[in-house]
Amino acid sequence: MREVRVIDDNGQQLGIMPPQQALAMARQKALDLVEVSATATPPVCRIMDFGKYQYLEQKRARQAKKHQKVIEVKEIKFRPKVDEHDYQFKKKHIERFLSDGDKVKATVFFRGREIAHPEIGRRILQRLVSELADIAIAESQPRMEGNTMHTILAHKTGAKRAAPPEASRP
Repeated sequence: MREVRVIDDNGQQLGIMPPQQALAMARQKALDLVEVSATATPPVCRIMDFGKYQYLEQKRARQAKKHQKVIEVKEIKFRPKVDEHDYQFKKKHIERFLSDGDKVKATVFFRGREIAHPEIGRRILQRLVSELADIAIAESQPRMEGNTMHTILAHKTGAKRAAPPEASRP
């Protein structure tokens, strides 16, 4: 019969003993015997309140999740015949998305015979990348997929981000 190394609820090593003896000690203290490391020789078991342990692990996971930033990919669509005002308007949206920490997928959508001139869409995307060069980097070069051409922009590290909006005072 194999033996296990036992650690009590205070973190003190109790030594190597048969599993039945370790289980009896855990039951005496009204706690559980949990195998902590099955790969060790001999396997390590700990006397603990397993329900409380699970609760604390879930609490730690929730806390870690609260502090992480989820990066979204926002999409902005252009057309090959985009007007200058529309281009500037959409560029401002891209700047705002980037300053919020999101990535932006800039897409040029071709319809009908427009697909015969992909260089127009490439010029629009390259202009966008060059005008946003101080705050963004292009993760991919403009690429054609079906009737759309797209590139992905990400916030440049070290570039200034917009300050979060302050709450208005009543």
